[in-house]
Amino acid sequence: MHASTVAIDLAKEVFELAFADAQGRIIERKRLSRRAFIRSLETRPPLRVLMEACGGAHCWARRFQRQGHAVRPLPARDVRPYVRGNKTDRNDVAGILEADRCAGIAPVPVKTPEQQGIQALHRLREHLKAERTATLNLLRGILREFGVAVPLGSAKVPAAVRDALEDGDNDLPMALRHSLAEQIDRLSQLARDMLAIEQRLEEFASRDVAVQRYRTVPGVGLLTATALRASAGDLSRFRSGRQFSAWLGLTPREHSSGRQRRLGGLTKRGDVYVRTLLIHGARAVLQAARMKQRRGQDLDPLQAWALKVQDTRGHNKAACALANKLARRLWAMDHHGTPFDPQRQRTPPRCVARRLRHTFTASTSGVA
Repeated sequence: MHASTVAIDLAKEVFELAFADAQGRIIERKRLSRRAFIRSLETRPPLRVLMEACGGAHCWARRFQRQGHAVRPLPARDVRPYVRGNKTDRNDVAGILEADRCAGIAPVPVKTPEQQGIQALHRLREHLKAERTATLNLLRGILREFGVAVPLGSAKVPAAVRDALEDGDNDLPMALRHSLAEQIDRLSQLARDMLAIEQRLEEFASRDVAVQRYRTVPGVGLLTATALRASAGDLSRFRSGRQFSAWLGLTPREHSSGRQRRLGGLTKRGDVYVRTLLIHGARAVLQAARMKQRRGQDLDPLQAWALKVQDTRGHNKAACALANKLARRLWAMDHHGTPFDPQRQRTPPRCVARRLRHTFTASTSGVA
């Protein structure tokens, strides 16, 4: 009896493997170190390799694909319900095999090295931004203890700190003044590092047609477009725009039964970083639409709809609803290969369209 599938529980040093036949029965188990695991599938005939889509899964998936195996990474959130018993590596690989039998679980596409590199650049930029924010807050807190009030804002803090260092009438010790000056230089270096990362992202955007198409959508800039491209890949792999927005966690959580339908807040599943960027972009679109309205300028259908939702449901809900709509527009652009059209309105469902045609025919024929 030959194995046709292998499930792998990935780890840093110890890897658990379970080989199964065509019926899904486990016929062999192995527990290997990292060095032995690298060579474990080199001499094997082509297998279906199953694993959870964790941090190192894409690197291993590319290695196994080069060896001739068919790799199927599964979402970890969908595999978890199939793990029975206690949390062990043996039960984890058995759960991966069981989850593979469910046709409703879609595999995760294997990322290219360039996609992973773009995601890593975004992580580095977020780390630098968090470090800059922590340094700014630290400087403001230290100076406040000496009676120096520093205003908020990343552009205002360095100038205010320099003014405090040049002021000889305050109580700042000389040793502290030197250390604070070093932190100001550190802030300048962090800003230069973030700018360098943005320039590398701009170079990637200039080569990718999809990123350039995404950036034509209002509220979608360099960071959102490149992060979306690296995280989701080809958006046309989703069946519909709603499935894509649900993948991002922008659809309401549902708890329904029978004839009662209960909708709650957002599910907040998927990539938190991309969802946050889309919502922040939607806030910018809302602000720009409100400014156009105050100036008496004409609004496109998307802006008019967003302001209507904001007036009836509030700013935060309108931002999330607009982010949902922007995600669907992005999917439609990728799926149909069309540019963004701000004047395009949603096509009514078929049943509504038939009803409208029937009403129009009846009214023109004189039938009440």
